[in-house]
Amino acid sequence: MGWILLALIVIAFVIIIANISVVQQSRAYVIERLGAFHSVWGVGMHFKIPFLDRIARKVSLKEQVLDYPPQPVITKDNVTMQIDTVVYFQITDPKLYCYGVEQPMMAMETLTATTLRNIIGDLELDQTLTSRDVINTKMRAILDEATDPWGIKVNRVELKNILPPADIQNSMEKQMKAERDRRQSILQAEGQKKSAILIAEGERESAILRADADKQAAILKAEAEKQAAILRADGEAQAILAVQKALADSLELLNEKAPNDQVIKLKAIEAMKAVADGKATKLIIPSEMQGLVGLASGIAESVKKD
Repeated sequence: MGWILLALIVIAFVIIIANISVVQQSRAYVIERLGAFHSVWGVGMHFKIPFLDRIARKVSLKEQVLDYPPQPVITKDNVTMQIDTVVYFQITDPKLYCYGVEQPMMAMETLTATTLRNIIGDLELDQTLTSRDVINTKMRAILDEATDPWGIKVNRVELKNILPPADIQNSMEKQMKAERDRRQSILQAEGQKKSAILIAEGERESAILRADADKQAAILKAEAEKQAAILRADGEAQAILAVQKALADSLELLNEKAPNDQVIKLKAIEAMKAVADGKATKLIIPSEMQGLVGLASGIAESVKKD
């Protein structure tokens, strides 16, 4: 009897240990009792009644990613393309996730494919290629609303790749090349235009600077000529004053010496010579001075012979 009792105690202990469960962080256990939903276990240690309770499903509460293979879709302008989608979702209600739909992952894949076809069917090819954000937003809103009864929250939807047919891709590449060539031509024309404008502006500025330099040179030249004329006029004035002063001094000396008539006549002849200045071809000499002139000429010739 002792061995039987010990065996029963060991079996009871093993059963108790086997029915103790520890729920980890970010996980939840859905518990059924006698085949019906009983509770959801959160983080911590829990004990289920042997033979009555069972763990129906272990659910991860972390954000999960579903990467679906490319799906064939047809645009509004009848272009067939391949689009693969990535869905980020999180289980918010383990009970609804467990009992809301059979095979929830397959249900989400099917719902994602049909939603994508519906949205792309209302868009043309160009809109599809340029409206990824719009498509992602619409799909997220539709999937999030449709999966609420399943205890699933769709956080984000992304179109991973959009693959149009090969002939469409070739046409698009040619179109893009033509557009790039057009932009390059426009940029070159704009560059040449700006270069011509800069050259013209440079020539205009250079002409302005040359004109300013010529103007300044003309002003400086005029100033120099003005100063030279002033200096020449001052010099001539000084010379005239000196001549007049010398003449006045000579007359004063003559007056002091009481010159006779012959000296005065000689001085008159010198004055006439100064008036002629070597440029006059004829001089009219009064008769009373002609004899004196002849005498002066004879004296000059005799001086030269000596």
